[in-house]
Amino acid sequence: MIAAIKPAGTNTRGLLAYLYGRGTHDEHFDPHIVAGFAMLGMPDPGRDENATLTELARYLDEPVRLRNTEFGKPVTDHVWHCPVRAAPEDRYLSDAEWAEIAQRIVQAAGIAPAGDDLACRWIAVRHADDHIHILATTVREDGRRPKLHDSGIRVGDACREIEKDYGLRRLKKGDRTGARRATQAEMHKAERLGWDQTSPAWLQDRIRAAIPHVTGAEEFIAYLEASGIAVQVRRGPSGDLLGYAAGRPGDVNEAGEQIYHSGSKISPDLSLPKITARLESSQPGEHPTARRNHPSTPWHQATDALHTDLADDTHAQAHITALGELIEATAQKAPDHLRAELQAASKAFARAQRSQIRAEDRAAHALRSAARDIVHTATGPDGSALAALVAALVWAAIVAGRWHEAQHHAHQADAARQAVQHLQTAADRALAPTLAELTARPLRDQARRVLASDVRAAVPDHAERILADPAWPALATVLADAEARGHQPHQLLKEAAAQRELITARQPARVLITRIQHTGRNPAPNRRAEAARLQSTMAGSTPTQQKGNAQPATAMRTPAEQQRRQRR
Repeated sequence: MIAAIKPAGTNTRGLLAYLYGRGTHDEHFDPHIVAGFAMLGMPDPGRDENATLTELARYLDEPVRLRNTEFGKPVTDHVWHCPVRAAPEDRYLSDAEWAEIAQRIVQAAGIAPAGDDLACRWIAVRHADDHIHILATTVREDGRRPKLHDSGIRVGDACREIEKDYGLRRLKKGDRTGARRATQAEMHKAERLGWDQTSPAWLQDRIRAAIPHVTGAEEFIAYLEASGIAVQVRRGPSGDLLGYAAGRPGDVNEAGEQIYHSGSKISPDLSLPKITARLESSQPGEHPTARRNHPSTPWHQATDALHTDLADDTHAQAHITALGELIEATAQKAPDHLRAELQAASKAFARAQRSQIRAEDRAAHALRSAARDIVHTATGPDGSALAALVAALVWAAIVAGRWHEAQHHAHQADAARQAVQHLQTAADRALAPTLAELTARPLRDQARRVLASDVRAAVPDHAERILADPAWPALATVLADAEARGHQPHQLLKEAAAQRELITARQPARVLITRIQHTGRNPAPNRRAEAARLQSTMAGSTPTQQKGNAQPATAMRTPAEQQRRQRR
């Protein structure tokens, strides 16, 4: 059950006209009052043909009129409006049940506390099976204003109890980190103008898309303006930025003036102070192109940056916030056939990026820098690099969801799960060309059997699932390629398996393919040079130490290595 308190209004009669009207699509039928502060003597235009909306409005506004007559400063923001809607799958609720629900909600909000005879006047109008509208005038009978601070939290808690008591769909408790819901006016305006999104939702997507591109607040504002977004800024006497508001082109009021939305109203984590804290978390003086001479590509560096443990809570929240930026950056630079799923993942994960835990943003420097490197790179990734990165994003999102679950962050955990679904689809598509190429050059049976021995030795608990995976022949080819570059398949398998648990992997061979292609992409160090170095080191130790440490060479080899030596 959702109770959405609307911004304070000024026109009781106007709101009643909507509640008793036919609706924009004739969706309102049989409007009538099911509950109110005093049912006796209250006019109900839905049940009494002689009652009028004007009469009902005057009845509700009487305490407001008296206060405005007595005091010099009139009250204008006195209309409290709260639609209360059941879930589509919920059972039919009778008028009596809706009346009880309305009573509990106005009590929780502070509109009409239990036993308070001088509370505000209110009514609950039902004009459809699945919802009611509660209207109150927020001046008490004694002329005082009700205490409505944090009423949304209290009403939400009451709804969770109502769901339990009435056997309705159970929703998750709010935590004040969710983005503001679109108003009916915003939704109707978007529909009228042919927009797919309301202006706040449209702006939120573009502000999040801008963050990986910039390194400071001034650069952030300039980027928004260059993107065609209308921006208003608030500065202090020193000229420093204090806040900003953004507007969608074409979103104007009746006077033709641009409508602006402050960053914090668009989403709690998009206020200027919070964005600035994230942007300043990079090392001083570092620019996204500073590491362009690094032998690895930005895509490989991003994959490496994802291999981090979620330590304490503030660091974990920081990594999750930066992870969202990396998903967004990857979506912007990904090929067309992956972009839609990655963008959907980025949008879903936005809810997981914020919680009541204040993030220690500097802890996520590596992830945030990787995101900036990706959006500033001029070239796209090769297939294996992209597949490895998206597979790593899947696992990182899974870990983020588990952390949120452990913290009892229900909304954030749900958001992470939704993002994982989109990321898994993208990962499958990203790996498809690589699998096709690997499958086109299968190994001989003998070579595959030797590598199967490596699998059983390196990951014995998961070996049979890996070998039964349809992608096992492709994994065998990856291992053979890595071995040709000087790597030991047994060691690569152990390292890849250690990077994430394989119990929950849908296709463990696919997981290992992306990991091994990433870690084994470069030639291994020269074995002869390494052996000479070790021999020189051992020559400096005492004979006793050498004798005590000596082991038969065959004892240190895996069965697969012994088979290889025998074939030689």
